[in-house]
Amino acid sequence: MKVKIKSNDGHIQKLAEIVGGTRSILYNKEDLIAYDCDGFTLHNHLPKAVVFPNDTNEVAQIVKYCSENKLPFLARGAGTGLSGGAIPINGEVIISLVRMKRLISVDFENRRAVVEPGFVNLKLTNAISDKGYYYAPDPSSQYCCTIGGNVAENAGGAHCLKYGVTTNHILGLEVVLPNGDIIEIGKNGILDEPGYDLLGLLTGSEGTLGIVTKITVRILKNPEGKQTVLAYFDKVEEGSRAVSEIISSGIVPAALEMMDKVAIEGVEAAAFPVGHPKDIEAVLLIEVDGIAAGIDEQINQILEVCRKCHVRKVRAAKDEHEREQWWANRKTGFGAMGAISPDYLVQDGVIPRSTLPEVLERIKQISEESGLRIANIFHAGDGNLHPLVLFDARKQGEIEKALEAGSACLKVCADVGGTITGEHGVGIEKREEMRFVFNDEEIIAQTNIREVFNPHNLLNAGKLFPTPGRCVEIKKEIKDALLKS
Repeated sequence: MKVKIKSNDGHIQKLAEIVGGTRSILYNKEDLIAYDCDGFTLHNHLPKAVVFPNDTNEVAQIVKYCSENKLPFLARGAGTGLSGGAIPINGEVIISLVRMKRLISVDFENRRAVVEPGFVNLKLTNAISDKGYYYAPDPSSQYCCTIGGNVAENAGGAHCLKYGVTTNHILGLEVVLPNGDIIEIGKNGILDEPGYDLLGLLTGSEGTLGIVTKITVRILKNPEGKQTVLAYFDKVEEGSRAVSEIISSGIVPAALEMMDKVAIEGVEAAAFPVGHPKDIEAVLLIEVDGIAAGIDEQINQILEVCRKCHVRKVRAAKDEHEREQWWANRKTGFGAMGAISPDYLVQDGVIPRSTLPEVLERIKQISEESGLRIANIFHAGDGNLHPLVLFDARKQGEIEKALEAGSACLKVCADVGGTITGEHGVGIEKREEMRFVFNDEEIIAQTNIREVFNPHNLLNAGKLFPTPGRCVEIKKEIKDALLKS
């Protein structure tokens, strides 16, 4: 299809023809500014163009054209990612998947649904709730993030303690490879296919191995019963001990969330305050679900554990409305920091639960040394910690201070036996921090896998792995040794 556009760039002309017109491509600077970053706003880079395919075939054609013409490219969903995974640092062609937003099918008998990558996470639960089903992964941005993006980052959420992260709910993928070929993995949603776990490999690969164009997900039956407990502690250590005691008692909550004093200040100053005491050091939000007959017994056990851990106040939600208020307060925790700080940097590390008091003390020291306040919001049950570094970008040097403080927090997580990301991905933000948990040989092993799928490194290059250095030297030594042998 011949399309007239106001550009002398032949590549722009060809891409416009693939997607069928000027309404499906952006290429002027004023239009591209909206795509110069994702939820990680400390880096800004303009793409070459943004194209909006309508289906898998158009995605494949765009990818094939980019590959043949050595144009770097990447896929983008809603742009809610927090590690810079969708930032076009190489002047990429952005393939926006927002028009591919259909709920293709729902199979209640086999408890699965098929969606396109631009389908919004929460819309899936809303679409099937009248039949008594829901989709479990629930990141804080679930009202706007897309399931395709969730697959790329292996997104989690508050309820991943019991139900797992995205990879635990993916049954099949349709993927466009970096050369334009289309493959299908997990055909018909069959579990445990023989051979390598390609579903597991692609989920969480941050858009560096292929572009997902169709997703088969697991859907779950709504639990019979659900109750939520709110607990206030005068010391973070006491709240941390309550977390460990609840788990060791044999209860597996659906969610076990904690916020510290600075985080509480933020959520109480924002859109969904619930009246948390201003002087409290920690709040726990604990939810249990399952067979209705056993819920009250679990709640009573949780209340007793909290009392033994010197809780100031603890109680169960009196009704569904109050439970929803508590969750709205927690789920908007990241955005709420804007009510107490002009800017903030969200970090994402994982630690053993038992090290929580030690880690929080070290983060407090980082805050004091940097002169920046740090709020802590975390999925306490599985040790997924989110330090939020508060800063003012208008003040000279504060961006650099925030980045240094964020990196120091991740180093603490790695030092206690944890890792540098639980659900937000590495992107460009934490590439160098990958060295906190992997040596050069281990990084090379992973980039070798990337080269199998993405040999020319045109797809989302410069993400996930550190800047080449000693790794390149080691790789050359290995290749030379193999050639000699």
